[in-house]
Amino acid sequence: MTEFKYLIFFMTLIIGVPLGYLCCLHSKNCEKLVFFLVIFFTCDMVDINFVSMETYRGTTRGFEFGMVDISLYILLSLVLKRRHQLPIDWFPMGSSLYLLYFLFSLASIINADVGIYSAFEILKMCRMYVYFWTIANYLRNEQQLQWLMTTIGAIIIYIFFSVMKQKYLLGMFQCKGPFPHQNSLVMYVSIFGSMAHAYLLNVASSRSWFWFTIFGMASICILATLSRAGLALFILNSLMVFFISVCSKQSNAKVRKRHLILLIILPLAGTLVLIKASDTIMERFLSAPEESKIVRIRLAKAALYMANDKVLGVGLNNFAHKINPPYSYSSHIPMVDDNDPDEKHGLVETVYLMIAAETGWLNLIVFISLLLFFYIKNIKNYFRLKGSQSRYISIALIASLTCIYLQSTLEWVLKQTNNFYQLMLVFALIATMDRMIQTGELHGQAKRKRC
Repeated sequence: MTEFKYLIFFMTLIIGVPLGYLCCLHSKNCEKLVFFLVIFFTCDMVDINFVSMETYRGTTRGFEFGMVDISLYILLSLVLKRRHQLPIDWFPMGSSLYLLYFLFSLASIINADVGIYSAFEILKMCRMYVYFWTIANYLRNEQQLQWLMTTIGAIIIYIFFSVMKQKYLLGMFQCKGPFPHQNSLVMYVSIFGSMAHAYLLNVASSRSWFWFTIFGMASICILATLSRAGLALFILNSLMVFFISVCSKQSNAKVRKRHLILLIILPLAGTLVLIKASDTIMERFLSAPEESKIVRIRLAKAALYMANDKVLGVGLNNFAHKINPPYSYSSHIPMVDDNDPDEKHGLVETVYLMIAAETGWLNLIVFISLLLFFYIKNIKNYFRLKGSQSRYISIALIASLTCIYLQSTLEWVLKQTNNFYQLMLVFALIATMDRMIQTGELHGQAKRKRC
């Protein structure tokens, strides 16, 4: 059965990529479909693991390849084919920081006791950069940005129905949709939900009802996870989008009228939803075990011990290995059952301490610099896009990046493959917006200055 799975994958890779490429050359609709799949498969991962180690509790458990990669290779082929008409940016902005982050991660393998665990993560990091590079070079105009928004709408609808199935048909208490964990869903939907929200508030469109529905679906998905941090951060996300949009002073009277209407409708709709779900939400907050907080603190201390022990950390993707005996990093953490030889400690619940523990404090500085680089670039894009309809993208990303960076202090979700891909999509979008402003593709303040 395993061999048959590999056969299907390689047949799809060898036949599907060239065939998809040829179809895209002759059909714009086919190209749109491939672009949709490149984004969609970051949500619902269809992949296989080579040398799979599913019992390992690390952030990556095999050499992953999937449909997102296969779809991406088709787009990559199109980018290379069009390089004479659309010059390629061989080293998109932010690449140097990502390369530095990659090199420090690679160097940490010197301290890894199980090198193959690190190799799993190294391959994933390579795949992420290819994703970032391809999207950053593929997106070229406002029409493609509109394709992206249509794709985002379709993905939120898909996630919504997946969540509703789990909640009402399967009776799940905390829904996770097509994701490996409910926290992954929170982070993923918060970004795309923010995009829908910002579009609704900033773009004069006859389909405002559609984007209102999409934003409502995203909100319900977040609510269904019953993630305490997720609920609080999504509210912050929504408030930031609303107030930045209002402060942007859009000149369009239709948009200003929509702000006023939504200022009335959204609180009312949110209150009704919260009243209906209040019992479940209260149960989630009141029944939160104190032991969970204690374990988080103990794991954070173990991560500090690892980071302080070695300059390059204990080895990429080796935290789950070295948090257990015979290593002493977890000597302060008692086992639930001392007689159970299969019991394992978990992962530290913050991506920042995870990176410091596995690859060293210096690499954490590089990683934070990477995050802040794109965050600041996006803020610059916001100011440069004054008067542009596409400004909603920068507004959405200011809010959503703020929230996922905060969420990452509590969870290591950014290491999940789904969310890592989405982060690379966001970074590629910021790089694309920057280039389109410089070339005058986006109609805003920057273009007027060029004239």
